[in-house]
Amino acid sequence: LCDTYRDAPQLDSEGAHVVSVDENTGLQALERRYLSNPVRPGPVERIEFEYRRHGNLWLIANFDVVTGKIVSPTLGPTRTKADFAAHLVATVQADPEATGIFVADQLNNHLSATLVEWIAERCRIQEDLGFKGETGILQSKQSRREFLRDPPHRIRFDYTPRHCSWLNQVEIWFPILARRLLRRASFPLPDDLRTHVLDFISYFNEILCKPLRWTFTGRPLHV
Repeated sequence: LCDTYRDAPQLDSEGAHVVSVDENTGLQALERRYLSNPVRPGPVERIEFEYRRHGNLWLIANFDVVTGKIVSPTLGPTRTKADFAAHLVATVQADPEATGIFVADQLNNHLSATLVEWIAERCRIQEDLGFKGETGILQSKQSRREFLRDPPHRIRFDYTPRHCSWLNQVEIWFPILARRLLRRASFPLPDDLRTHVLDFISYFNEILCKPLRWTFTGRPLHV
């Protein structure tokens, strides 16, 4: 995985996009019951702690490892296997002929039979996939993982080890979203939350984005 991050600029120059992808657990549309007291000379800003809940959204975000931009985000009420597969379809459609390397954790949604079938169709793989839970590539999570991360495929995954979600670069971006937008905001409706998140992503891509300076080489952190 660290080799993938190291090689990302070279891969990008060859037409291959290295993208870190993950879901941000339910973003809540919280409306503050009373207005916050703004900053004044002397007193600090005081934010109302009581709120009303107005539902939540799931964000599936792509962090482009080379540019540091958030590309083709998806916001919806659920995060099913179908939602993740549809997100990948939309992401690839932005550059249909390019090679796509997706860094992801080993959540069930990221190892689904739907993904295997879509990648096999997209990459024109004629191999018999078998049946989920029974035979072939679709048989188990392990067999599907090996197929999804197969290097010859034009669209493939590079999975983080278990309990190492911090190796997924988009996980470093999610706290930026929380600190700069969600923590201090008030959203009367889920649509307001959606609009603010998408507006923040546009602002981030234009003003704040930059690639991460990745220094971890993959060496063991303890013996």
